[in-house]
Amino acid sequence: MCIRDRDYDYYYNLSKEQYADELKLWYKRTTKKELNLEAPKTFNEKIQWMKLYDSTPLKTRLADKYLVRDWVKEKIGEEYLVPLLGVWDSFEEIDFDKLPDQFVLKANHGSGWNIIVKDKNSLDRAEAKKKLDMWMSKNFGLKSSMELHYMRIEPKIIAEQYIENIDGLYDYKVLCFSGKAHYIWVDIDRFTDHCRNIYDLEWNLQPFTIGYKQSKKEVPPPKQLSKMIELSKILSAGFAHVRVDFYEVEDQIYFGEMTFTSGNGGETFTPPQYERVLGDLIQLPPKSPIPEKLF
Repeated sequence: MCIRDRDYDYYYNLSKEQYADELKLWYKRTTKKELNLEAPKTFNEKIQWMKLYDSTPLKTRLADKYLVRDWVKEKIGEEYLVPLLGVWDSFEEIDFDKLPDQFVLKANHGSGWNIIVKDKNSLDRAEAKKKLDMWMSKNFGLKSSMELHYMRIEPKIIAEQYIENIDGLYDYKVLCFSGKAHYIWVDIDRFTDHCRNIYDLEWNLQPFTIGYKQSKKEVPPPKQLSKMIELSKILSAGFAHVRVDFYEVEDQIYFGEMTFTSGNGGETFTPPQYERVLGDLIQLPPKSPIPEKLF
């Protein structure tokens, strides 16, 4: 995701007292609806409320792609983590000679800030440095959509082991509410004709979708479906809502990430009444203070 300097400077310099009004403006531009922060009812409205009033230190830790690894290790075990190859404070610190031919570079403090390296010798290091330097200079939480739980993450660059054919793997996203798994969504043909299928826990295709049309393709359930559901319950305990993402490589489950603002709380539900159905599953926690900027 690109944050334009002009926009970034504007949002970075806002006071905390201005965040709610700016979030309402973003929500209206994105959904064409008015945002009710005083009495939110739908899934998307409650996601916006939690951006402002439930961006807790624990959520910040778990949105951090580096620090979340300790949480996963503690809660379910290190065997579910993609192996870590290195962590650095700047691009200049990376010793590429010590990295394998294939790996993935990530900025830990944002979403979509990844560089997949399938051949180290073909990597344009100047372009990679340009991207990573830009990402490292930005506070991902301070943009128009106000994902404030990212705001206090200390920026790092991490390298993880490359998972073979990761572009072709299904990413199983378990929607959890108050520590209970309810639905699993799967994105299909993301880079060609993006579709999204949503299943219940018995892998029955649901009569609604979020953001993208349903695929006509038959998507088989993961072999380790019941285990994924069990792990998602453990990781999601104590949160009003979180999406827990997994990959399955042959029979091995790998943790992907924990996402507290699915679709940024701005995707369209089809049919629309399901936005309220999922909203009713979110029991809002007590209001927490809006966090301060880290940098």
